[in-house]
Amino acid sequence: MTTFFYSMQIISAVISVLLILLHSPKGDGMASIGAAGQLFASQKSTEKGLNKVTYFFVGLFVLSTFMLGFVLK
Repeated sequence: MTTFFYSMQIISAVISVLLILLHSPKGDGMASIGAAGQLFASQKSTEKGLNKVTYFFVGLFVLSTFMLGFVLK
């Protein structure tokens, strides 16, 4: 059983890192001075879908870490 959670933790960690790297940068930089950063702040539907998938894999990672740390030992 612990082998399953170890493998689930490693796989979800790698996929989470890759999904986080796929996100577009949110920094405003110099545009935040004149409030021009809000002009381009709308999210596309693909970005929303990417957020949901990322949250799922991060939640899977947290669940497997909790199971390995508290329940299975």
